[in-house]
Amino acid sequence: MSTLLSKMLRPALVVAFTGFTMVSAAQAEKFTLHGASQFDERHAFTRLMRKFEQLTKLYYSGEHEVEFIMHLNSELGLEKDYVAYMNQGLSVDYAVASPSHMSTFSKLATVLDPPMLYRDAGHWSKVLASDVLKPVVDDIYKRADILLLGYGGGGVRHLIVNKPVTNMAEIKKVPIRVMGAPIQTKLFDAFGMSPNVIAYSEVYNAIQTGVIDAAENEAAGIRQMKFYEVGPNISLTAHSITVRPLAISGKTLRKLPEDLQVAIIQAGKDAGTYGRVTELTEGSGIMSEMEKSGKLKTVMFTERDKLIAAATPVLKEYFNDLGQSALYDAIQAVK
Repeated sequence: MSTLLSKMLRPALVVAFTGFTMVSAAQAEKFTLHGASQFDERHAFTRLMRKFEQLTKLYYSGEHEVEFIMHLNSELGLEKDYVAYMNQGLSVDYAVASPSHMSTFSKLATVLDPPMLYRDAGHWSKVLASDVLKPVVDDIYKRADILLLGYGGGGVRHLIVNKPVTNMAEIKKVPIRVMGAPIQTKLFDAFGMSPNVIAYSEVYNAIQTGVIDAAENEAAGIRQMKFYEVGPNISLTAHSITVRPLAISGKTLRKLPEDLQVAIIQAGKDAGTYGRVTELTEGSGIMSEMEKSGKLKTVMFTERDKLIAAATPVLKEYFNDLGQSALYDAIQAVK
């Protein structure tokens, strides 16, 4: 068993297996795990989970059968629902979800990918490949009973606007949809915009009806949700590189044989790496494809340095308020 699993799960394993009828080698069981995705098969998050399923079966050599069932296209709701289900140990066993949706349980979840935290893709990749974020993993497991297996993401997020914006003056007071974590609201407010928390499924209609004039997302999400139909101008702010953890319910994991748990943890880590590389490398191509087909128009944001300047004190204050100034410094120290 890995060091991480030993430290985090062994006390819970003792409790979980008390009164649990263990099968002998001759009594092989079938374990069925349910995954969920808001998207279709071609989306990077879904492919990450498919890789996780494949690698788990490859790494697991025990006597039990493992079956994976994936629920696509929001069949079981949205990411916030998946997080609630995993916390309860019901309906969804594993999923890729935005850290913002885990903030209901763990405030530390919100520090994984706020705008302007990572200097560039290289810095982002090195942080996620290290153990720097372990305090966040531990806190989410403790408070949400959800274990982060690996880190997907890699989507470079830009502004989706119903008119071209290229500088700070042009985004001033523009109503924009943001995710529910308070740090998102604080940062977009610092950029001079007017942030509004709106459910992801309602963004299209909110722009279409004039409730907001902007949103922000990465290329894969823009394509999947057809945001370009209502916000055809993409301002290339590159204000965030996403971190989208692949997570599993602690209640589910503890019910599984120990050797299967080990396989799942390793498969999750490796699938996360696969997902990051996939989304990071494909994003620019997806955006270019949509622009060439006339679905959207990209414009350069000429004052990204001012976004960084506005974000830095907000980020430092936010980490400090959470008692995590050392974590912020550790993230920035990664070279």
